[in-house]
Formats: sequence, structure tokens, C-alpha cells
Amino acid sequence: MSAGWKLSKSGVNDFVVLELEKETGGTSRSGVGQPVSHPWGAHYLPVPFQENAELISLLDEMSLTEGRAADGSVVVKEQFLCRDPEERVFYKGRWYDGLYLHVGESEQDKRQFAEFQKHLDHWVNWRDAKGQRAFVVPSANCSDDAEVTALDKVSFADWLQQKGLNSERLVWYCDYACRDDYGLKLDQTSAWAGLFYFCSRVRKSGDESQPFITFPEGNGRFVNYLADRVKDNIQRSNMVVSIEPTANGVDVICLAKGELRGFRCENVIYASPIFTAPYVIRGFREDAPFTATEFHHNAWFVANLFLKDRPKPRFVRDFPLAWDNVLYESPSLGYVNATHQAGIDYGSTVWTYYYPMCHEPEGRTKLFNYEWRDLADVCLTDISRAHPEIYDLCERIDIMRWGHAMISPRPGFIWGDERRKALEPYRNIHFAHTDLSGIALFEEAFYHGLRAADNLLTAETPRRRE
Repeated sequence: MSAGWKLSKSGVNDFVVLELEKETGGTSRSGVGQPVSHPWGAHYLPVPFQENAELISLLDEMSLTEGRAADGSVVVKEQFLCRDPEERVFYKGRWYDGLYLHVGESEQDKRQFAEFQKHLDHWVNWRDAKGQRAFVVPSANCSDDAEVTALDKVSFADWLQQKGLNSERLVWYCDYACRDDYGLKLDQTSAWAGLFYFCSRVRKSGDESQPFITFPEGNGRFVNYLADRVKDNIQRSNMVVSIEPTANGVDVICLAKGELRGFRCENVIYASPIFTAPYVIRGFREDAPFTATEFHHNAWFVANLFLKDRPKPRFVRDFPLAWDNVLYESPSLGYVNATHQAGIDYGSTVWTYYYPMCHEPEGRTKLFNYEWRDLADVCLTDISRAHPEIYDLCERIDIMRWGHAMISPRPGFIWGDERRKALEPYRNIHFAHTDLSGIALFEEAFYHGLRAADNLLTAETPRRRE
């Protein structure tokens, strides 16, 4: 979508977007319903730093901004920034403010949390000899200094142990971060990726992380906008079955409505998960430019629960319903309240529940062996620990199974050779996907789409008109 947006803005319109599904957007798509639309996956975008000019230009174009601050940073309109209360955590029968659990912490917990923050401050302020940050979005702008890339060789769990950080609360907090952004447990995640989560969106030590831009439908707002900009170029329900590089370009064969048809292209942007390349691109297996099997993906399920009313607080001092509601003693990520950003604080609502399968051996296989009733029981049983009345309040549950939800930044992958090799074109095929960053974020997808489009716009091959 971002590649199409870029090409269209540059005056190039002789392209087609072949979409496998009936709806565009992948894990950023949204559902339409009452009382509000709701996300099926990604549900926020942190306000970008001022250096991320093209992403800010998209926000400007969508009328989400109202100018620039004195320091040059973008000012996003208040109604699009996540309203308070933003997040809470459920622990031993009570809801508490924030995600890190301060209530009942020991002196050792306090000391270790402060020590962890010092490490984060170090990396936020760190610069290499070229002035590049260790961690920033998009990740292509991160430093490749050996001191930074060495972090990719160990797991985040091992890094914490090496620093003497073993507080149960801190370990849970870091594990939650890995499950939240990567669908991985702490010991499955690269330490580089773990620190990226905490450091990449903090301008300087002492600052808060960048605020979130969010909508009831989540990142479906961005997907729908981009799709509308290139609506005349999109062809949905098209399964690409063969991509064949030729002497003059690329031939693409797809299946639509039971019939095969072809496109003779000068260039192709391949925006599917990278592990699929050997199955679709002719000649890839025989002369592989990189090892596609090194790109591992994780599995999730997402459930949208339609409630006729909200649960009543169990205790007078319970922290109130927030945008993001996390269950401390749960393998899930809890739920996001879709009506929160719309300012609808009473009555019916939609809760979007997220469950990564990282705690399950053969999680993807298990996920696809579960029926709707099995998964509905998982989310209702989990939520009922905080809200026993959920069975009476829930009128409907819609469930999406994401078999290959996003790339896994396991140790050794982000700064490994195979990811970097995949950034290069294969003949006239240009790859564009969050897989190429090793981190599945909107900003990364947007960046790679623009990068691939720029490659086509600056290609020396003259454009052929037929």
C-alpha cells in the first residue's frame, strides 16, 4: 500500500496491486460494527520523530496534525492521541495504573527497576561515530556499530541475567514487552529487539516514550486511507501462483474467480512474507539469493468480544477501564477497549483480545486445530478472572487466527546475513515487507514500501509503454 501511495504521488499510475484477500491490510485490517469499528491486529502508531519526514507527510495528508512545535517536532491533534487512562494491569484481584506493577514491590524490585532504567537511558543517549542512534524507527537508521549489533547475539533473558536483573516484576514487564510487539517470550527474543522496544521511541533520557496515535478501528484507519488513494489500482481476491523473471522484466500469473490470468511487468514489488518466496518465484530454489527459511513467523489469535454493557468495578479503589487492559498472570496480552478513543464510556462496547501462541509447543499447529468454541472458551475463561460477569455481558465473539502473524526477531536474525541479503532485488523483483526489518511495525512496513518504490522510480531501465 505504501509503495502504491508513493508511486501514485510521483505521477506513476501504470501499476496494479494484487491482493490475495477480499480485504486489504493484513494484520492491520479492521472490522466494521457497532457501536464502533474495531481492530483485527495492529491498533496504534507512536508519533514519529521529526526526522521521519515521509511518514509525517502521510499524517499531514490525513489531517491528523496541526503544525510543528518550536523544536520542529510534529504536533498531532489531541483527538487522535490515546486518551487517559491509557493502560492498567490486573494483579491478584485488583486493577492498577500502568503496566509495570509498583504495588507491593520490594526494595530489591525498586533498585532493579531503577538500574534497568539506567541501562535504557544509556542506550537512548548513545551515539556512534557518525552520530547515529543505537535504536530508532525505522530500524534502517539504527547504528551498525559492533557494540550495538553484539546485542543481537544473545536473548533478552540472557542480557537481563548478565546485568543481574532478575526481579520477578521486571522480568514479567520485559517478557510482556516481547510478547506484545513480537509474539515471543523473553528467552526467544533478541536482546537487540528487546532494547529496541524500550529505547527507539524515546527522544532523550528523561523523556516519555512518544505518545500513541490510535482510533477505534486501530491501524485499519491507515490501511483504508492508503487503499483509497490507490483504489483504481487494487485487484482483490487474486492469488499469485507464479512470478517468473524474464529477459525483459517479470511475468506474473494469478488465479482470480477460478481463472488464470497474467501480467507482463517491468518490475515487481513482492510484499508477501519472505518465507513464501521459494514457493512463488520461479528459479528461486535453484539460485537462491538468500535462505528464505531463516525468516520465522509466529502465530496469534485475536478475538473481538461484543459486550452489551461494561463490567462494574469490583472494588471502589480499582483503577478504571483503560484503553489497554493487561492481565498479569496470563499468557495473553489482555484486551483493548475499542470505544475508549471514541469517548464512549458507558453502555455497549467491543473488546479486542490478543493471544500470542508463543507459550505453546507447535503453537501454529495447535491454533489451526482449535475450533471457534475452543478459542472462545480460552478468551472468556481468561477474562473472567478479572470480570466474572463476562459470560452474561458478551453477546457475540468473532475470532481471527493469524498463522503467520509477524516476523520473529530471535537472537542472531536482525543483524544476520540472510535478512540483509533479502534487502537486495532478485532480478527485477524488489522485496518490501516488515520481515526485512525483523520487526513487524507499521513504520517498518511503510519504510520498505517507500524504499521499494524509490528503487523503481530511480531504476535506469526505461519505462515501457504498451
